[in-house]
Amino acid sequence: MTAVIQFLDTPDGAFGIIADDEGRVLASGWTGDPAALLARITPVLRPASVEPGEVGAAAEAALAYYDGEVTAIDGVRVLQSGGVFHQMGWDALRTIPAGSPLSYQQFAAALGRPSAVRAAASACARNAPALFVPCHRVLRTDGSLGGFAWGTPVKQSLLARESRAAR
Repeated sequence: MTAVIQFLDTPDGAFGIIADDEGRVLASGWTGDPAALLARITPVLRPASVEPGEVGAAAEAALAYYDGEVTAIDGVRVLQSGGVFHQMGWDALRTIPAGSPLSYQQFAAALGRPSAVRAAASACARNAPALFVPCHRVLRTDGSLGGFAWGTPVKQSLLARESRAAR
């Protein structure tokens, strides 16, 4: 499979998107390094080659998000591969409203497994199409940011942007 990679300038720095030939986002994140994005893609979906180009709707949605339309990312198609719990987690992340983050404990409970906090956190950590599958909307139980593959300053910026838009 050949994929396309595009980099956008955002207030949070370079934002890269890798999409397959059907326009589904395989990986995205705040980096200008194609290898960092490729490493996020599970081997079964990792493309044989990546060519610079335009990713279409995903790029438009990311730019609209940064222009204040934080729900623009909701309809972007993504493709990830993982176990049943991770797939369920990734689907559930897309239902968390902008401006209303959950704790990892609340997220685990929303998945029907309130004691599976570590597994819920693992779904966030293994999420490749960041922003479009908004794992940044899950926080530690004490309200602190917790981890984020692209750095906590980016996570904090995204949450602040969404909080402002929700008001």
